[in-house]
Amino acid sequence: MMLKIGVPSKGRLMEKTFDWFGARNVSMARTGNEREYSGAVEGVAGVELVLLSAGEIPRELEAGRIHLGVTGSDLVRDKLANWQAKAIEWQQLGFGHADLIIAVPQAWIDVDTLDDLDAAASAFRAQHGFRMRIATKYHRLVRDFLTANGVADYAIVDSQGATEGTVKNLTAEAIADITSTGETLRANHLKILGEGLIHQSQATLFLAPGADWAAAERKTLAALAVKLGLAAPAF
Repeated sequence: MMLKIGVPSKGRLMEKTFDWFGARNVSMARTGNEREYSGAVEGVAGVELVLLSAGEIPRELEAGRIHLGVTGSDLVRDKLANWQAKAIEWQQLGFGHADLIIAVPQAWIDVDTLDDLDAAASAFRAQHGFRMRIATKYHRLVRDFLTANGVADYAIVDSQGATEGTVKNLTAEAIADITSTGETLRANHLKILGEGLIHQSQATLFLAPGADWAAAERKTLAALAVKLGLAAPAF
């Protein structure tokens, strides 16, 4: 058996992951043509590179089909119920930073806090006869955050792209989305709630406790930990 590590299959997240491991003398590279999702690892024996989309990696960690995986901390938290039991945060990698926030129209001059949002949601339902819509693809994280902060009378509207435009297009009244600079929000006349930070995400190396951890995989993990300069995780 090989210790399988899932890495994003393209884009800056893949490149930055390769750079992070490479700086620690563990070389990762794609093999074959750009349509082939295969790769190679050098520097530690017994490690197999599995190239996946960042959104697939939480599912593969949960299923135990990979032993380790690099993806955004927001994706693991949103896609996996009771995520701490299914994916252990081994190391934050220091790139891929983005904030998951709640934003409302700039024209809502009296809505600056979560209490304001709750009041606005109640008023909206009383006036329109349906719940205020919040567009997002992060259903679990947003629901858990709003529930913990006492916000009711809202409905989640699924948005898998161009979320900032849903308010302008009248398909939502507010949004919850990832932002790094806030420029797209401002361009769409949206403002971040003062208490609207849900999660500060970054690329993170996760371990799957439910994977097949036979003696060979544990030995490889220990060797990889030494190479990366990390403490071997206890699980």
